[in-house]
Amino acid sequence: MASIRLHNITKSYGINEPVLTNITLSIEQGEFLVVVGPSGCGKSTLLRMIAGLEEISSGELFIDEKCVNNVLPKDRDVGMVFQNYALYPHLSVAENIGFPLRLRKMNKVDIEQRVKEVALMLQLENYVHRKPKELSGGQRQRVALGRAIARNPQVFLFDEPLSNLDAQLRSQMRSEILALQRKVGVTGIYVTHDQTEAMTMGDKIAVLHKGKLQQIGTPTEVYNRPHNIFVAQFIGNPIINIIDGIFSEGMFLSESLGIRINMDNIVNPHLVKYAGFRPDGIHIDDSGTYTARVDHCEYIGHETTLYLRVHNEQIRARLSGESIYKQGDIVKFNIRSSEVLFFDTNENSLHF
Repeated sequence: MASIRLHNITKSYGINEPVLTNITLSIEQGEFLVVVGPSGCGKSTLLRMIAGLEEISSGELFIDEKCVNNVLPKDRDVGMVFQNYALYPHLSVAENIGFPLRLRKMNKVDIEQRVKEVALMLQLENYVHRKPKELSGGQRQRVALGRAIARNPQVFLFDEPLSNLDAQLRSQMRSEILALQRKVGVTGIYVTHDQTEAMTMGDKIAVLHKGKLQQIGTPTEVYNRPHNIFVAQFIGNPIINIIDGIFSEGMFLSESLGIRINMDNIVNPHLVKYAGFRPDGIHIDDSGTYTARVDHCEYIGHETTLYLRVHNEQIRARLSGESIYKQGDIVKFNIRSSEVLFFDTNENSLHF
């Protein structure tokens, strides 16, 4: 296992806008960090710089407290799993898993033993003689994992490894990758645009946007105390409700929705510009203070999202199970003020 530390890492291509700007973060030994963000935010570039596949424009990268900026990829002792599996189609499963060991000139007997161990670990022992084209998507992903595991690296790097799989298989593979990382105990960095993967897999989450680190913390911290509106909107499904307003008589007032919210715990309430509340922070009840019309409902079995029209704006409410409400119904609701987040004109949180 190894720790990883990035200090003011920047990546630029010529005179263009930097792809990544001053990224500073630390990953402890054995920790599993998920880097999440929208397409084009620089997360895969960040991973490739750690692997040594991209040059670092400025800043320092440390693996186990050793600066590796100028260390070749093969000497960084990292195993990388790619989105497209990157298997050799003419080689068998066993040959693909053992390929990095042959590059290291390990003797044939030791390679065969290590491949056998890895295949058994990944439940591939009955497929070692097959070619990649004879495997399912999940089996190919296991082979790619096996190739990374075989060399006993200090660090695992995962570049959106599940994006080519269907939803059910993705869920299964998430559990398998996490269980495998816990079993092997290797430090892991996992890149994804899927916030569900980030929330369910990461010891910590690093949120990127436009090449800048927005926040790093545990899933609970990032969800409950987002540093800005981008993080609040990106993490959480259904998306958080954001409304604008002003500070008036000790309350947050949204004139367009006619909503007033208590601001007891805000040190500088006069700076407030936006309020955010999760869909499950809306309580629908016949004695509610506010009135809305149901635009439509999304039922997905264990919960329902109601899209509510308040004056000319839409907000989302989440209910457990199947809703008794339907399109066109008029409902009453309240907002749990203890769960409301407040942001300033720069969209930064006022809770810190």
